[in-house]
Amino acid sequence: MPIDEYTQAIELLDASYRHWTGEHLPAPQSLTGLERLHWLHAHAPYSLLAHGTEDDPLFFYANEQALACFKYPRPEFLGMPSRFSASPLDRAVRQTLLEQVTVHGIAHGYSGYRVNREGNAFMIHEGKVWTLIDRQGVRVGQAALFWPDAGRIGQLEC
Repeated sequence: MPIDEYTQAIELLDASYRHWTGEHLPAPQSLTGLERLHWLHAHAPYSLLAHGTEDDPLFFYANEQALACFKYPRPEFLGMPSRFSASPLDRAVRQTLLEQVTVHGIAHGYSGYRVNREGNAFMIHEGKVWTLIDRQGVRVGQAALFWPDAGRIGQLEC
């Protein structure tokens, strides 16, 4: 995926994350500009994903780590209802989390199970979910960051 195809999405995720936390998405401090955006997309050791504001929200962004966790090819993952990221048994808890984010703007420290394309559950750690807002302050979706490996939380080296 060429950088121009995902730059706007990552910039939206990053700006909204900064709005709620006061910080940019975690990345090595030595990276700036397009190099940093490329790292967030292709090399971040954590998953980044986002869905829109549809009645049944659809994924519009996933970084490489998210695609590896969910085991979907990008064309199949993007446009998929985000509720399918959780098993039917875990969807009520997921929905409650998303409703909290709608009210408060962000939620921190979430851990739980998600389900990959093959139907296998996997654990996500130290998840953050936040409301995406555009430059006019309009809510345009929600994004999530989670660590697939509890032993690597906060470690930005690949």
